[in-house]
Amino acid sequence: MTARENHWGSASSWLAVTVITLGSAIAGTGLCMGPNWFLLWAGTTVCVIGAILVLVFRVFQDVVVDGPRTTRDRTARGVLG
Repeated sequence: MTARENHWGSASSWLAVTVITLGSAIAGTGLCMGPNWFLLWAGTTVCVIGAILVLVFRVFQDVVVDGPRTTRDRTARGVLG
Protein backbone atom coordinates (compact mmCIF):
# COMPACT_ATOMS: atom_id res chain seq x y z
CA MET A 1 0.00 0.00 0.00
CA THR A 2 1.48 3.32 -1.03
CA ALA A 3 1.07 6.57 0.82
CA ARG A 4 -1.60 7.72 -1.64
CA GLU A 5 -3.83 4.66 -1.11
CA ASN A 6 -4.82 5.37 2.50
CA HIS A 7 -7.21 7.87 4.03
CA TRP A 8 -4.85 9.10 6.72
CA GLY A 9 -3.30 11.97 4.81
CA SER A 10 0.34 12.93 4.83
CA ALA A 11 2.33 14.03 7.85
CA SER A 12 2.62 17.54 6.45
CA SER A 13 -1.18 17.78 6.22
CA TRP A 14 -1.52 16.71 9.84
CA LEU A 15 1.10 19.29 10.86
CA ALA A 16 -0.80 22.12 9.15
CA VAL A 17 -4.10 21.07 10.72
CA THR A 18 -2.46 20.73 14.15
CA VAL A 19 -1.02 24.26 13.89
CA ILE A 20 -4.46 25.66 13.03
CA THR A 21 -6.07 23.72 15.89
CA LEU A 22 -3.51 25.01 18.39
CA GLY A 23 -4.01 28.56 17.11
CA SER A 24 -7.76 28.21 17.58
CA ALA A 25 -7.26 26.92 21.11
CA ILE A 26 -4.95 29.80 21.97
CA ALA A 27 -7.31 32.40 20.49
CA GLY A 28 -10.33 30.81 22.18
CA THR A 29 -8.57 30.81 25.53
CA GLY A 30 -7.63 34.44 25.07
CA LEU A 31 -11.21 35.31 24.19
CA CYS A 32 -12.56 33.59 27.29
CA MET A 33 -10.03 35.24 29.61
CA GLY A 34 -11.52 38.65 29.71
CA PRO A 35 -10.74 38.98 26.64
CA ASN A 36 -6.96 38.82 26.72
CA TRP A 37 -6.16 40.60 23.49
CA PHE A 38 -2.55 39.42 23.33
CA LEU A 39 -3.57 35.73 23.42
CA LEU A 40 -6.39 36.35 20.99
CA TRP A 41 -4.10 37.91 18.38
CA ALA A 42 -1.29 35.43 19.07
CA GLY A 43 -3.71 32.58 18.38
CA THR A 44 -4.96 34.34 15.27
CA THR A 45 -1.37 34.68 14.07
CA VAL A 46 -0.76 30.96 14.65
CA CYS A 47 -3.92 30.19 12.62
CA VAL A 48 -2.67 32.36 9.75
CA ILE A 49 0.67 30.53 9.85
CA GLY A 50 -1.26 27.25 9.69
CA ALA A 51 -3.24 28.52 6.71
CA ILE A 52 0.00 29.38 4.92
CA LEU A 53 1.24 25.84 5.68
CA VAL A 54 -1.97 24.46 4.17
CA LEU A 55 -1.22 26.31 0.94
CA VAL A 56 2.47 25.38 0.91
CA PHE A 57 1.85 21.68 1.67
CA ARG A 58 -1.08 21.53 -0.81
CA VAL A 59 -3.34 19.87 1.73
CA PHE A 60 -6.37 19.95 -0.55
CA GLN A 61 -4.57 17.72 -3.05
CA ASP A 62 -3.97 15.13 -0.31
CA VAL A 63 -7.34 13.45 -0.91
CA VAL A 64 -8.19 9.88 -1.83
CA VAL A 65 -11.30 9.63 -3.95
CA ASP A 66 -13.06 6.29 -3.57
CA GLY A 67 -15.02 4.63 -6.27
CA PRO A 68 -18.80 4.55 -5.95
CA ARG A 69 -20.07 2.28 -3.19
CA THR A 70 -22.93 -0.08 -3.79
CA THR A 71 -25.76 -1.02 -1.46
CA ARG A 72 -24.51 -4.59 -1.41
CA ASP A 73 -21.17 -3.43 0.08
CA ARG A 74 -22.97 -1.62 2.89
CA THR A 75 -25.31 -4.44 3.82
CA ALA A 76 -22.66 -7.15 3.59
CA ARG A 77 -20.66 -5.58 6.41
CA GLY A 78 -23.64 -4.76 8.57
CA VAL A 79 -24.75 -1.55 10.19
CA LEU A 80 -21.75 -1.18 12.51
CA GLY A 81 -19.13 -1.96 9.90
